[in-house]
Amino acid sequence: MSSNHHDHAHAHGNAGNPEQRRRLLIALGLTWGFAVVEAVAGWQGGSLALLADAGHMVTDGAALGLALLATWVAARPPSARHSYGFGRAELFAALINALAMLAVVAGIGIEAWSRFSMPHPIDGVLVSAVAVVGLAVNLFVAWMLSHGQDNINVRGAFLHVLGDVLGSVAAIAAGVVVWLTGWTPIDPLLSLLIGGLVLAASLRLLRDALHGLMDGVPFAIDLAALGHELVVVPGVVEVHDLHVWALSGDRLALTAHVRVKDLADWSGVLEGLRHEAAEHGIDHATFQPEAVAWAPLLRR
Repeated sequence: MSSNHHDHAHAHGNAGNPEQRRRLLIALGLTWGFAVVEAVAGWQGGSLALLADAGHMVTDGAALGLALLATWVAARPPSARHSYGFGRAELFAALINALAMLAVVAGIGIEAWSRFSMPHPIDGVLVSAVAVVGLAVNLFVAWMLSHGQDNINVRGAFLHVLGDVLGSVAAIAAGVVVWLTGWTPIDPLLSLLIGGLVLAASLRLLRDALHGLMDGVPFAIDLAALGHELVVVPGVVEVHDLHVWALSGDRLALTAHVRVKDLADWSGVLEGLRHEAAEHGIDHATFQPEAVAWAPLLRR
């Protein structure tokens, strides 16, 4: 007869990643500290590219702070009301960061357009010097965060910092061009170019965050291919009602009904199913065994 119990392969809760939080905290301090320096220099030097980069860094600080908060919330253990834990906080943080970047890009675009019609004087030497230091800071922060790209929450924070790296490059280029030629339109022109690059990345992050919050199958998972790999596990006849979704920024869950040849062999079959799920990065897998003779009555 068919078994009516579930077999799980997971550890409840999310222990969190202390190293991830440490990197985010260091990045937060460096980002907000230099944002003040860049804002003052951009105001004094009259550079939109430098002010845009400072604006990026301010929003990046908020993004990093939000990402840091999300990792702390996600690390809380499950409760009676939140049996899966609080991992979804990371997806919400990624969504907010994506929307914030879209707002920043829109603001830069509006200001750049106005500067094409009314050019502002720019201190090319000051802008370039400050931007070089800013580039070094941003590259260091980006390097630290690049180690957590498998987590959508960290990827959202990294996207903000990547925008700053590109903004620093644009500010350096604009400062040098203005210093050597006096051609000020290069400043808003490069700002628009960087804004376009950040816009594309922001839209991808927004898509991924919304997809995760809507319990979509993660883009890295081919559901049909996964189902086939589960079926070829020795002892399995059929796999149906297969679902995969994100529990947090980097934790995946799976549920499936499994028709087996002999329920007496279920422990061995389950071990094979667990292995296949783990191969796809799924650490929370629940399999419902069904005997072949009774399976048609259980199909939905």
